[in-house]
Amino acid sequence: MAAQLDPDRQGPILELGPGTGAITDAILPRMGPKARLVLVELNPALAARMAARYPDPRVQVVQGSAADLVELVVPGTVDVVVSGLPWTVMPGAVQGRILRAVDEVLRPDGRFTTFAYLHAARTPLARQFLEQLAGQFGSQERGATVWSNLPPARVLRASLPRARRTPQDVGSGHPGAIGCQ
Repeated sequence: MAAQLDPDRQGPILELGPGTGAITDAILPRMGPKARLVLVELNPALAARMAARYPDPRVQVVQGSAADLVELVVPGTVDVVVSGLPWTVMPGAVQGRILRAVDEVLRPDGRFTTFAYLHAARTPLARQFLEQLAGQFGSQERGATVWSNLPPARVLRASLPRARRTPQDVGSGHPGAIGCQ
């Protein structure tokens, strides 16, 4: 999930639901020296654990909800949002609220990356998440399945946040895009 990060970009990176830091560990070596990583964790115990684990001055831990991003970050300023949130156990309304918040905080050229476990890919909430993702972002792509991950997962990437799409961007999906087959 962190492989797409550009170390030359200095804008903030948000990680939603960092948990114990597996994705954080992959992000930090790819960050430029002036970049900033904001970890947004709902669970107070995990947020405290992350703050203790990452004393790096480029890292800021925020205990709060991903649905409240616009209250935590200046809208339109974030380069990348990486999410480890468990989308398939969230009600659709919560999924939508978080995706709208991600849309609002991303820069026009910002990117959103998350993952989906294969065993849950055909559940109603997983399908609903993919529909909402397609509605919120002008471009979506599915990465290859990572079989070495337990459980196996697929990386999902999205760009062209809805709030900043131009009329030319609408409907510009390609055959490999989520929801365009």
